[in-house]
Amino acid sequence: MAAFNTSNHLRPLGRRVSRRSFSTTSRVLQQRNALRLAYLYGPPLVLGGMTAGALCHPSTPCTLLHASRCDAPNAWSTWFSGNRSASTSAEDAEKKMNKADANSSGVQDPPPQSRIVSDTGDGETKVEDKDNPSWGLLESISSASTSFSSLGDKVVDYVIPKWAKVLPGLVRKLQDELSMAPGSLAEEIWHEANDPEINPEITWDASVRVSTDLCAEEKQFLEKRQLFIRRALARYLDIPEGKIHPDDVPIIAMCGSGGGLRALVAGTSSYLSAAENGLFDCVTYTAGVSGSCWLQTLYYSNVTQRSHAQLIRHLKNRLGVHIAYPPDALDLVVSAPTNKYLLSGLVEKAKGIPDAEFGIVDIYGLLLAARFLVPKGELSVDEYDFKVSNQRRFTDNGSQPLPIYTAVRHEIPLAEQADTKDPISAEAKARKEAWFQWFEFTPYEFWCEELEAGIPTWAVGRKFENGRTVWRENGLSLPELRVPLLMGVWGSAFCATLSHYYQEIRPAVKNLTGFGGLDSMISERNEDLVKLHPIDPAAIPNFAYGMRDFLPPTCPESIFQAKNLSLMDAGMSNNLPIYPLLRPGRNVDILVAFDASSDVRTDNWLKVADGYARQRGIKGWPVGAGWPPEDEPLEDLQKDLDKAQAKSEAQAQQKMEEAKSEDAQDKKTNKRKELGYCNIWVGTTEERTSEAEPPASKVVEEDWELMLPDAGITVVYFPFLANPKVDGVDPKTSDFMSTWNFVYTPEQIDSVVELARANFMEGQEQTKKTVRAVYERKKKCRLEREERDRETRKRWKMRQGRTGGRRVGQDDHGDQFS
Repeated sequence: MAAFNTSNHLRPLGRRVSRRSFSTTSRVLQQRNALRLAYLYGPPLVLGGMTAGALCHPSTPCTLLHASRCDAPNAWSTWFSGNRSASTSAEDAEKKMNKADANSSGVQDPPPQSRIVSDTGDGETKVEDKDNPSWGLLESISSASTSFSSLGDKVVDYVIPKWAKVLPGLVRKLQDELSMAPGSLAEEIWHEANDPEINPEITWDASVRVSTDLCAEEKQFLEKRQLFIRRALARYLDIPEGKIHPDDVPIIAMCGSGGGLRALVAGTSSYLSAAENGLFDCVTYTAGVSGSCWLQTLYYSNVTQRSHAQLIRHLKNRLGVHIAYPPDALDLVVSAPTNKYLLSGLVEKAKGIPDAEFGIVDIYGLLLAARFLVPKGELSVDEYDFKVSNQRRFTDNGSQPLPIYTAVRHEIPLAEQADTKDPISAEAKARKEAWFQWFEFTPYEFWCEELEAGIPTWAVGRKFENGRTVWRENGLSLPELRVPLLMGVWGSAFCATLSHYYQEIRPAVKNLTGFGGLDSMISERNEDLVKLHPIDPAAIPNFAYGMRDFLPPTCPESIFQAKNLSLMDAGMSNNLPIYPLLRPGRNVDILVAFDASSDVRTDNWLKVADGYARQRGIKGWPVGAGWPPEDEPLEDLQKDLDKAQAKSEAQAQQKMEEAKSEDAQDKKTNKRKELGYCNIWVGTTEERTSEAEPPASKVVEEDWELMLPDAGITVVYFPFLANPKVDGVDPKTSDFMSTWNFVYTPEQIDSVVELARANFMEGQEQTKKTVRAVYERKKKCRLEREERDRETRKRWKMRQGRTGGRRVGQDDHGDQFS
């Protein structure tokens, strides 16, 4: 039985009759006076002979800098196709020389700005002051220095590892690079952050999109992806492509669980096995939590070239050393060319947002990127791998599945209780009513279902107020939030609640003699522990700030007042990214889930989704899917009955007795409670008139169960289990598979890969039969629908013949009659 209360993990959505969508507003900056600018709203200026998005060079001596605002999607395509420049080009070299000359006098050229209309004539902008509090915090991170000169050489050699001796030099170098002094790396990063030729999104005007529909870019992706899937499905099912109707193609989603490096390595092997089997090419969406988000990040990078086999080879090269091993981490952070790409996100956040919040998650993301996004040949790092929106170059044409990354915000509604007379009981009530809000990232949009709103992914990291971009003083916005910071957010399992921490070590504690009472005591306090986060989550600018009048009334008050969103690992709510895949419009027919959670037998993440499906009104979800409990406690059974909303105590007692009787019968007949390597459930779309809880879905054993007309969503579940075909490795007992382990040897990676592959092989034929059955069901439903339409048209023509070709309700002259 899962240890989580579904009511604390999500909240019902409110529906409004009317909504207001924010449209992109063209703005032109009319005047710049020194460093302070006044803004006037008006139509974009387009000069004769200048194309959209054209910019005057900052060094051009003119009193009027003309520009037109870019249309973001069109500008994106243009920039991708022809405006990428190599850092080693002669043009860049000249630019750096000019910048160095400017820096010698303590100032730098202002960046090209598409919003500037008038100039003061000096043509220069001073480097910003370092009195920014968040910059001071970032700089203090690099200011720590260790000196060993006062210690004797023998003591140093004995007490301190040899690698520690190189740390002072590396730390001083990092401090110099982050000092923002002329010619420093931080100064170069900040200059490029304000250059539209390098970061074109800083001139694009973004606004909050308030809608429950998929964004236009995702709809276009679906149309193009279907063409690839049709060909892949023909190969997978051995059917001539010409015989496959587009409406019969099932929408398949594939997801991986959280679980750190265990989930990353096992998930990669599972995806590789699915690709070799032909299934992965039939997938429309992939979704991840924690380590599976890292998997997607690497797959859609130039490090792995969209090859899961290459991804595994890359992991073997990079996971042999801990991500926080100081010499390796600092060497990448202070050495070119990796240092600029790794530090850009931190510098841009610190310099661009005066009240930015920094914490362990930001540094953790930096370390993750240094380990994952830098290949073995460190000089081949690619700048395109450091923005999520850049991944659309693999999805725009439909050739790859659309990746979905997830994070959650823990909402404890203290603001709604602030005006009560008893603050202590109010806070207790608020903590009891806390829940998680899910946020999803795709290459196209950053969106929250509960808020029913989102922004373009290229706008993540900038400030918003009242649904509109808050432009900085120089008329530009910040670049898109970099991947290293997001990797920290997606995998910030250490921001877990105390309850989650205990769940990780509970199996070991329960096996210790004399610790049974401790386990019981902690379990009784779970309601309190599930609300406490020892480590603060990461902070991202809140796009819903000040939008009380435009978002659903069910949104908590805190979301309109918080300047930052505190986001963390989505595994805090559900270790499988099921919810985004059930979003209306995605219409998933088959969900293939690879679950590498710490203990799949006790953490029933499929069943946790039952509450979500009920609250959101999702039709077709297989209620009750997941691991059946061995001996369900009566208190848990009572909770399930309460959810079923029994109408009377007598009815509740009757249901309880029936359940106990069935459980006793199962024990007598030795009915198997365990699930296998591949388990399949199917929901139903049948309308229910009873208020009672629907019966739990049973494991599908025959293909015909998938062929029923009212069959709903099909779940194919692969738990990461020990397999006798792979000796010496067990996810439950092998220490190196702990969620908190960050070092894997090549041999350990091979063992995890082999185990995941063996488990997939156990169910690959069953999975193929499932896909075939769903395809045949959709085909049958389409043919029946077409037959009904033909009958309807036939009856209509016959009716027209009886009336002499006249429309029903008209006389011979065509006049209406009653």
